[in-house]
Amino acid sequence: MAASRAVFQEADRAQLSILASVEKSCLIWMAERAPKWLNSDHLTGLGLLALMAAGVFYWYGRWNRSALLAVIVCLAVNWFGDSLDGTLARVRKKQRPRYGFYVDHIVDCLGALFLLGGLALSTFMSPGIALGLLIAHLLLSCEVYLATYTLGRFQISFWKFGPTELRILLATGNLVLFLKPRAGVTIYGVRYSMFDIGGTIGIVGMGVVLSILIVRHTIALYRAEPL
Repeated sequence: MAASRAVFQEADRAQLSILASVEKSCLIWMAERAPKWLNSDHLTGLGLLALMAAGVFYWYGRWNRSALLAVIVCLAVNWFGDSLDGTLARVRKKQRPRYGFYVDHIVDCLGALFLLGGLALSTFMSPGIALGLLIAHLLLSCEVYLATYTLGRFQISFWKFGPTELRILLATGNLVLFLKPRAGVTIYGVRYSMFDIGGTIGIVGMGVVLSILIVRHTIALYRAEPL
């Protein structure tokens, strides 16, 4: 097959989030002590199942607010699976860069679909905001993957925020909403939930980051290939 004969150059990873150094040390420690039967595919699958379960619990939260606490557990399990899979492969020197990159990130996109789909079916976030977040996330993901291919740099974090920080932020929001179900603000007589406010901020933030990256990378590629 052509894929097996292709020369692959692994991209530089740009992970500059707040918790990056602590997280890296923690993941290496866990990878070195992981049981031999556990491999990266198991962890990737576990991460996806955790986000699928989180979506289901968000939906179930319509009737039982305690499901918000179960979502926090799912986010922790997702962090374990999604963050440790690549570290485990690197520690054991069993990397499959093309396969790992493809599977890991197609799973991330599917996980976002399940998570935000569950939020859209819940009463915690309006379907329009959840859809907007999903679109913004997928557009930003497309930009990152295209930049990885064309520029050889895989950017994981933006403005010191990466996937781990976002999980912590979402888990904190769940805890606040569990303790204060009416958390939110009223503007001109219209009530906005805390998750709708956070989702709107997320959409705007990702939109700004996307716009900056598109301009920056377009200029870099234009200059790299002059006519």
